[in-house]
Amino acid sequence: MAKRMSDHAELLESALNNLPEGMALLDRESKLVFWNESAEAMTGFARAELLQQTLPAALAGLATNPPPAAAPTRGLLVQVRHKLEHEIPAITRSCVLHDELGEPIGTAIHFHPADRLDALPHGACSGEEELQETQDEFEERLRAEFEDFENGGEPLGVLWIAIDQGAGLRKTHGMGAFRRMLDTMKRSLALGLRPADELARWGDDEFLIIAHERTPQMLAAHGRVLAGLARTTDFRWWGDRISLTVSIGAAQARREQALAELLRHARESMQTAMLEGGNRVTLAHHESALGSEA
Repeated sequence: MAKRMSDHAELLESALNNLPEGMALLDRESKLVFWNESAEAMTGFARAELLQQTLPAALAGLATNPPPAAAPTRGLLVQVRHKLEHEIPAITRSCVLHDELGEPIGTAIHFHPADRLDALPHGACSGEEELQETQDEFEERLRAEFEDFENGGEPLGVLWIAIDQGAGLRKTHGMGAFRRMLDTMKRSLALGLRPADELARWGDDEFLIIAHERTPQMLAAHGRVLAGLARTTDFRWWGDRISLTVSIGAAQARREQALAELLRHARESMQTAMLEGGNRVTLAHHESALGSEA
């Protein structure tokens, strides 16, 4: 039982760390007990220097409770200060957490920079300059492909891919193994690309593929092929044989939606696939999850 609870806690921590938005958990004394990687990247404050402490004055605005009339889904605009002293306008949402008896046990805080309200969703980025440049370049390509689709061009879909072992591998084997994992997985995914497909790294351990399948079902089938290739991928690191799998979210563009919405649906579908155990493909806007084992 204890091991199962430990596994569940590790799975939850990995999921929260993969969120592109900042996430903080405070205990009943308002001391920080969780601070995800996106929060570190956005504020410059590392988890190690904040844990078991109250939020410093520079970040105190994140815990501001919205007035009763404020719409909770919109969040609250606040000013926080980066560790390097520059100001960051942020949208923050917070909610009180309760135990089974209804007693308050802490607070959950979810936040992101306000200047990203209309930006395209990206995978979590811990500040790696090369990754940020890749995301910027691929975003330009995405926008061009979507504009062509809106003007009557060929069908467009995206596959948002996360490596299931990514966060755990970086903790247990270090950055050298993590980079080897990324290179190995990118080569494997490239083997399954169609001639018109485009692949790029889209987060610390995430990839995005632009595809031109004619239907959502064909897009999901393409995703299953890629998941199958990933499942056969492994590499050796200091004598350990490390096997890999991926969670994939598939979303097909529709004329009436925005590009940011398309990407959000793909990301949410990928997260659903991860929460269901990984090693599978989930298709946005369709009822069934499509397992990669098929």
